[in-house]
Formats: sequence, structure tokens, C-alpha cells
Amino acid sequence: MPISVIKNLKNFYDKYERRASFAALLIGFALDSLTLRRVDLWIENLAIIFYLFAAGAAIVLINFHGAGRLRGRIFEKYTFLLPIVLQLVFGGLFSVFVVFYSRSASFAKSWPFILALAIFFVGNEFFRKRYLRLAFQINVYFVALFSYSVFAVPVLFGKMGADIFILSGFISIFLIGVFILLLFYTASEKIKQSRFLLASSIGCVYVAFHIFYFTNIIPPIPLSMKESGVYHGISRNDSGGYAVSYEPASWYYFFEESNSVFHWKRGEPIYFYSAVFAPTKINTSIFHRWSYFDGQKDKWIVKSDLSFPITGGRDGGYRGYSLKGNVAPGKWRVDVITDRGQILGRRTFSVVESDFSPELETAVH
Repeated sequence: MPISVIKNLKNFYDKYERRASFAALLIGFALDSLTLRRVDLWIENLAIIFYLFAAGAAIVLINFHGAGRLRGRIFEKYTFLLPIVLQLVFGGLFSVFVVFYSRSASFAKSWPFILALAIFFVGNEFFRKRYLRLAFQINVYFVALFSYSVFAVPVLFGKMGADIFILSGFISIFLIGVFILLLFYTASEKIKQSRFLLASSIGCVYVAFHIFYFTNIIPPIPLSMKESGVYHGISRNDSGGYAVSYEPASWYYFFEESNSVFHWKRGEPIYFYSAVFAPTKINTSIFHRWSYFDGQKDKWIVKSDLSFPITGGRDGGYRGYSLKGNVAPGKWRVDVITDRGQILGRRTFSVVESDFSPELETAVH
């Protein structure tokens, strides 16, 4: 490529860097939101693995060049592109993570972890100069490795639980250790100078992930809530679907099917329906936790935990429902939780006693 073209390309990037990067950020996230489907599909995992390899290669080349061990007229022309490539690759990785983890999260409990991922994703726009620093590169790379291992290892082994999460951590530490060893042979002086910072920062990330997990802040990925709702009646039809009857939400609630105010006749039960996705090999149990808000004590009181097993593999999620007969007017909520207490989803609604039956609509899920 002619020198003039390269120079013009660099000048164009320097001039429109912020706008172009931010536009690419938004477009990439929108595409990921629309196209990413399941954490257990090989094509989705292949894309993430490609991103991880690309990020690792960019880090090696940046430090190889910084150590003066990679020279040549052709390479020198394109050196300025390496931090840009690393920035784009990390942006792609954390876009995928935000999409997958947010689908598996109840923001009431998991917002600190989702916020942390979002900061890595959005903040990636402002980190380009820091991508020249070895310790920063490796720490972001370790966060990416650990974030991927958290859901890839359960999918691989067909099992969830604390032991699988700990295994995910060990695998992440092993991989980042192998990567640092590889970097040692390309940029040994930089590794020696940064060894204490690297060890402490990687240790902090490792501990932070474990704190997030054992306090149930990390979402229960690879499980994810597909849909849920509170209904007046549920029945199974001949085609295997669930026919539900509900009070329709007001027209201005565009994304809600049923009303958040439940008009209840004394003696009638209230039904809660959920569809939870699990990867093909994973079979586990979930709970519907019914809670009532006690205004005098100013806290939620758990009224019942109703458990049922789910089987993985169905795109629309494993469907099930529970019902509550002994209710009282007031504020209620139903949490969909795992056996570890991780919250997949939550529905809050108000029960208002009524002498008449409300006008209902019917849908099939």
C-alpha cells in the first residue's frame, strides 16, 4: 500500500477517532443483541474464542514491537493500528458478555456485576492509550477469560454449581499464566518490571469474581429467563402450549402483556408462569419464591418456595408454573431463583380485592 494512502488513513482516523469508535460501539452492540442466541451454540463460542485469540495476538505483537524485537518497514507502517485492533476486539468481547449476562440477570441483585461489564464495554472507548501498557492489557484480558469461563465451563461439563465455578477460576488462572509465560519470551524486561503489579491486580480480579459469585451477584449464566407473567388462569392445550388468561396492560406499556395490578376475587388462586432457558446438557431445579410486602415491618416476607426441575435444550425455555391460593391484598412479588439463591427474574405486582371478575384476554405460550 502506498505511503500516501497509509498517511491519509492515519490522518482520517486521528480526526474522526472518537465519532467512528463510538458509532462502531453502538452498531456492534445492536448487532450482538439481535444476533446472539444461545450460550451453548458452537458458532457463538467460536466467535468468542476468535476474539480471545485476536486479543492475545494483538497484545503479543504490541509488546514484541515495544521490546524492539519486531522490526521492518512494512510492520512499522501499520504499528499504529495494533492498539486500535485491541480496542475493537475487547469492545466486541465485552459487548457479547453484556448481552449474555444481562439476559441471565435480575438487575435487582446482579446490577453491580452487569455494571462492571458495561464499564469495560463503554469505557473501552476511552482506554486506547492504556492499551499500550502491559499490566492494563493483561488485566483486561484476564477479566475477559474469566467472564467467558464462567459460562463456557458449565456448558462443557453439563453441570452448574460452586465446584464448577471454582474450576472456571482455575482454568482462567492457568490460561493467563501460560499467556504471561509466552509474553516473557517476547518482552521479558516488561514482564519483570510489572511482575508485582501483574500478580496483585490479577489476584484482585480473581478474588472479586469469587466474592461476586458467592454473594450471588454474578448472574446464574448459562441459565436465562425467557419470559414470565402473573395470570388468572393457566391450562395446557392439546399442542403442548400453555393457555394463559390475563388482564391486559395499558396501551402505553409497550413491552408488557399483563397488568401490574391484579384484580382478585376472594377464594381464587393466582398463577405465575416462567420459561427458563438452559443449555442442552444441563438439568437443574428452579424455585418460584412468593413474597408479600409487610408495610408495618417495611420488608418482604417469604410466603412459599415452590420448586420444579427444568430440562435444557428448548430455545423458548423450559416452561412451568406455580399457583398461590392463600393470598391477601397488597404488594406481592415472585422471584425465579436457582437452588443457590441466584435470581433469574422477578415480577412485582399489586393485588386488589374485587367483587367482580375483570375482563380477561387469552394467549398461548
